Amino acid sequence: MIKAIDERRAKIAEGLDAAARGNKSLEAAKIAAMTFEKEGRAKAHDILTDAEKRAQAIEASAKEKAVLEAQRIINAAKADAAQEIVRAKEILRDQVSGLVVAGAEQILRREINAQNHSDLLAQFKAQL
Repeated sequence: MIKAIDERRAKIAEGLDAAARGNKSLEAAKIAAMTFEKEGRAKAHDILTDAEKRAQAIEASAKEKAVLEAQRIINAAKADAAQEIVRAKEILRDQVSGLVVAGAEQILRREINAQNHSDLLAQFKAQL
């Protein structure tokens, strides 16, 4: 009987030791899990921060490119407008010079008197 009690005590002591080791392992596992969770959250935070920085850099780059493209388009439009103004002035000069030559021809064909000269000038003014 004493032997059975001793065996039972040994088994109980073994069970208590195993339970204590299990509790220690459980605590160690909890601590490891918490550490792992903290590290995971820190990594996730770092990844989000890096992603936000990259997004801001991409946005800034896109804005810069858009501003440069807009300026290029504006400059091209201004250059085109300036060329059109020059062409329009040349056409206008050609037309005015043609009218002047035509008027001079008509004046020279008519006899020179003040009334005819005045009438022709009035007609030219109306055409211009």
